Amino acid sequence: MTRWFRNYWAEEDTWFYFEAGADGWITRQVELQGPLEKPVTAASSTEWEAAQQAGALADYEATFGITAEIPVHEWDPYAPQDLAADEFEAVWLAARATCQARARVRAARGA
Repeated sequence: MTRWFRNYWAEEDTWFYFEAGADGWITRQVELQGPLEKPVTAASSTEWEAAQQAGALADYEATFGITAEIPVHEWDPYAPQDLAADEFEAVWLAARATCQARARVRAARGA
């Protein structure tokens, strides 16, 4: 069963939004940083693996970041706030658009 939740980490002033599979591994992750909740990560584990196999991992991580590298049940105690799928999806789509736009600007400056 897929689960969607979020957690605020004050020490990083960051909201973390997670989609986790039944096995507890994060399948998609969004990070919104600072008081303006600037998207800094919008990563998919499936896309990350595909980018790794294609030799394009550096580009993927520069654009979208990475997901948590251990399953949820191995994390230190935390107080997650459950989300509905559509709540997660709205944050995901907005963060992805921001990450893609930022990558296009970076590419244009480097061209």
